[in-house]
Amino acid sequence: MSQSSLVLLDQPSTGSVQANLLLAHGAGAPMDSDFMQQLVAELVKHDLRVLRFEFPYMQARRNQGQRRPPNPMPELQQYMLEELARQMQHFSEPWLLAGKSMGGRVASRVVSQSKALGAIAYGYPFHPIGKPDKLRTEHLPELTKPLCVIQGERDRLGAKTLIAAMDLGDKVSIDWLVAADHDLKPLQRSGLTQAQHLQRAAAVSSEFIQRCIKNNKTNKQ
Repeated sequence: MSQSSLVLLDQPSTGSVQANLLLAHGAGAPMDSDFMQQLVAELVKHDLRVLRFEFPYMQARRNQGQRRPPNPMPELQQYMLEELARQMQHFSEPWLLAGKSMGGRVASRVVSQSKALGAIAYGYPFHPIGKPDKLRTEHLPELTKPLCVIQGERDRLGAKTLIAAMDLGDKVSIDWLVAADHDLKPLQRSGLTQAQHLQRAAAVSSEFIQRCIKNNKTNKQ
């Protein structure tokens, strides 16, 4: 499974870095989609170094121009761990894992076995569209490291009306974005914009990362 990868590196303009964030794309769009570009632009404002990468199926799609389905979940998980190991050779800790939708799901499944301090999911795919009975939550109560989910209230892959009452374990926290969908776009009548939600997502990410760093230092004492 190991192979060289295409990586996009975004650095804070201040030159100060509080942490490194390995960021994965969702199932259908690449690492340089409009959503990912806008999200990263907000994340670096919080002194985060962001490294985006693509899973093998998306790299093949980029190279060959043909749509491909995602690799099986075990392969995606292995690849993210390998990518983290590759990037940790270049940048020192602390590290966190993150991803949009499917990428966030992968991050949540490997964070406990990685050297990352925690994981962030931007729009977690709690279930396939239209299939709320097929939950993708079985591993969440077993997490040993924290997971921050930033979720739209009306996400078709996990709306607040379904998810908020669930017991996902003590390592999972959810920040709900008002009237937002899976791409964190709010209803127009809410008076909010996607740009505002992405700004909040970046701020929540930074606060979560700071807590992870603080807790890690405390645990080492």
